[in-house]
Amino acid sequence: MLIAATYDENGEIFQHFGRTPMFKVYQVENGEIVAEGYLDPEGAGHGALAGVLMSCGIEVLLCGGIGPGAVNFLGQAGITVYAGNSGNADDVAAAFAAGTLVQNAEANCDHHDHEHGEGCGHHGEGEHHCCH
Repeated sequence: MLIAATYDENGEIFQHFGRTPMFKVYQVENGEIVAEGYLDPEGAGHGALAGVLMSCGIEVLLCGGIGPGAVNFLGQAGITVYAGNSGNADDVAAAFAAGTLVQNAEANCDHHDHEHGEGCGHHGEGEHHCCH
């Protein structure tokens, strides 16, 4: 199973899904992380990020804040959301792998303003590179 965590330069869970600079990707087997890599969304916005993750085979997203539109897009892409996380991304991923992370898909993305009346999940497309 491939899982992705929003990721910042300090190794922490990035708190705004739609503006994440990087995803850390983990391959989980039998309750353990067996491989790690990185996924650069290259500027993909809220709505495009679901497609980026889906095209790379991601099944679970670990993140901080996320809006309902993005949760909807991810759900339609078959990606399960574990929102409201903070702290070290590796620790959060290890908790998921061990089965101790509680699922929450409702960590509201309300700490920023949207332009032109847009909500989460309605921003521009971008290029990306998958890691495997």
